[in-house]
Amino acid sequence: MEEYFLRQYPLFGEKKQKSLKSKSIAIIGCGGLGSNLALTLGSSGIGKVYLVDFDVVAVHNIHRQIAYRLEDINKPKAKLLAKILRDRYDGVEVIEFVGSFEEFKKIDAKYDVLIDGTDNLPTRAKLEMHARELNIPWVYASVEEFHGYVCFFKNSTFAKAITINDRVSAGIAPPIVSLIASFEANLVLRYLVGLNTEMDILNYLYFDEDGIFRVDVFQMPI
Repeated sequence: MEEYFLRQYPLFGEKKQKSLKSKSIAIIGCGGLGSNLALTLGSSGIGKVYLVDFDVVAVHNIHRQIAYRLEDINKPKAKLLAKILRDRYDGVEVIEFVGSFEEFKKIDAKYDVLIDGTDNLPTRAKLEMHARELNIPWVYASVEEFHGYVCFFKNSTFAKAITINDRVSAGIAPPIVSLIASFEANLVLRYLVGLNTEMDILNYLYFDEDGIFRVDVFQMPI
């Protein structure tokens, strides 16, 4: 499949590109962030992708969850997304899990990075606890209105920096979801191929009131 990655080989080099085949990731949540993450990372050369989501497609999901169509309403997101990944690249092993994150943990799967595609803070706190149990890094992302946050956690503690509650987010539009997911996916890919990837830095990406795109960076507490 060298021709498939014709434009990616010059970026990483042959050795790094081929090393992705031995890597495994778990994407928790197959909604707005998760579907974007899966489409980009699933066709990057990563060898195994776990997709975890308990939910089915609803009509109000589709405008920002780019993998799904109107005909997919009431179908499991993880199964739909897995088929798309297999159709896009036949070199990736996709394992879909239709169920909660708590249920997924019980199958004792192994992966190099745990990736947040969820939409609530309590679940993200559980992701951090599980990542620490496995001694692997995890990537947090959230998006709302015209801004979002991304952090690649290794030593910092999510719960120390973020107030854990179950508030419902405000409005959201498709482009900002894709933007935050792309930033998150780039961090994951850099890490997996061995490029420098700064950990425990909170990236705040947003459009200010004049429509200028900005990124602020904050050191997370250890």
